[in-house]
Amino acid sequence: MKKIILIVLFPLFNLYAQWDFSLAMGIDYKSAPAYRDYINYNFAPVNSKLKSFGTSINFTGEVGYLASESFQLGLEYSLAIDSYTTFINTGGVYDISYLMHRPSLIGYYVIAGKGYKFKFGGGLGLRFANLDETIINKTNYTANGFGLLIKADANTLLSNNFYVLVGLDLRYDITGELTSVSGKKITNFTNSENVNLNTISIGLKVGVSYLF
Repeated sequence: MKKIILIVLFPLFNLYAQWDFSLAMGIDYKSAPAYRDYINYNFAPVNSKLKSFGTSINFTGEVGYLASESFQLGLEYSLAIDSYTTFINTGGVYDISYLMHRPSLIGYYVIAGKGYKFKFGGGLGLRFANLDETIINKTNYTANGFGLLIKADANTLLSNNFYVLVGLDLRYDITGELTSVSGKKITNFTNSENVNLNTISIGLKVGVSYLF
């Protein structure tokens, strides 16, 4: 009886076991209120203030495992990059930039056929922010937190096992207060609040994926 069960399960495992790898680049249309207000109230000239929603670049890599005909697990690494530069009254340059590392574990519902594969799902993961601010001297700040996301990916066959990937996602990332090695925090001079990188964003990406 055990042999029969193993014989039945083995072909099913081979039928559904499929890996895919993807690389993509895109744009996040995002709002980071504390970050925006800090820049606008303290450094930005009237003609170059940040809007409620702005854009940032993202790079994404993902590996996925098709556990069944319609369910896939994915491990994603996404990197968001943003920066702002302006001249300040002292005649120097004010510069602030950050990287947000966004690894996530994602569960997908999959619809696949000859030459196409659609994935819809959601997940969560840790968030690691690294920010540099230059006001005469450069200071580095870090913050950690977590994030949630909802994703939809469309894969269309390009050639052999290579597919064109177009994806859309909605994210909510929460970080703690930005802190330097010495314990210094970034404080908004206007309201005395410490700055974080809490962000809500909608992202669009384009890339390639390899399925086998």
